[in-house]
Amino acid sequence: YIHIPYLFILLGILGEDALLPAPQNISILSTNMKHFLTWSPVTIWGETARYSVEFQGEYEREYANESWIPICECSLITATVCNITDDISATVAYKLRVRADVGARRSEWGTLKGFFNRITTSLTPPLMKVIADGYHLLVELEDMGPAFQFCVLYWKKGQESRMQQKVVKEVSSVVHLDTMEAGSDYCVKAQTYVEAINRSSSFSQTQCVRAEGGTSMWLVTALISSAGFAVVALTLPFLTWKTSQIFQYSCCPVAVLPDTLKVSEPPTQLILCGSEEAEQCDLMVRVMPSEEVLRLWIQ
Repeated sequence: YIHIPYLFILLGILGEDALLPAPQNISILSTNMKHFLTWSPVTIWGETARYSVEFQGEYEREYANESWIPICECSLITATVCNITDDISATVAYKLRVRADVGARRSEWGTLKGFFNRITTSLTPPLMKVIADGYHLLVELEDMGPAFQFCVLYWKKGQESRMQQKVVKEVSSVVHLDTMEAGSDYCVKAQTYVEAINRSSSFSQTQCVRAEGGTSMWLVTALISSAGFAVVALTLPFLTWKTSQIFQYSCCPVAVLPDTLKVSEPPTQLILCGSEEAEQCDLMVRVMPSEEVLRLWIQ
């Protein structure tokens, strides 16, 4: 028996008239509705092989004389893998084949054993991140494409029998699940669902978060309250004194005398001066008889 690598080298030595071997080990890798056809390379000494891929669906077999349709993105490529996701557009059985070309030489078609149906794709749980934003339970899910929906289960830890469910059809942002109780743990898990093939993945690993609050929150509240009381105790005496001052100056203001009313001499001297002036006034008084007063009044 001649091993395959030595056979390829021998074919290269034989020249242009030798036939190329068909690609071998053709298989499908399909995960989360993304499908790839792979095969082993055809090795020709000193030359590069190019490959072309074709598919045949149910319609081509039954209504188009078993014709084959080329995949344009995988025509005369050097890679040994072809993304056939866009061409596998229905949930039916497909046949696939690949051929090698080296210069003017062309191999026979190598055909995938059996059929491929996208219903057999492997579905994985979504990547997710559970967030506790205050008392809000949130989940951030991986965007796996428009064909995917997500079934999210969530519950308060210790109350698994009261588990709740939420179906997320579009992943645009963080999804709000529930309002949590302070200091309690909440858990979340999720699975993917593809309506086109009516299949679901297994559930993701459970993730749990704790709502803010509980003992630590009470401690913070107590510290803040103590600080508040200390501030009040220190400022209350000052505020009391300041308030009394304001009332005192509001009700009994201090009057300031103008300079003209201010006394510049001692009071005793002022009294003496006043007495002397009074005596001088008494000396100038003249007593008139009643007849003269009457005469002056008649005039």
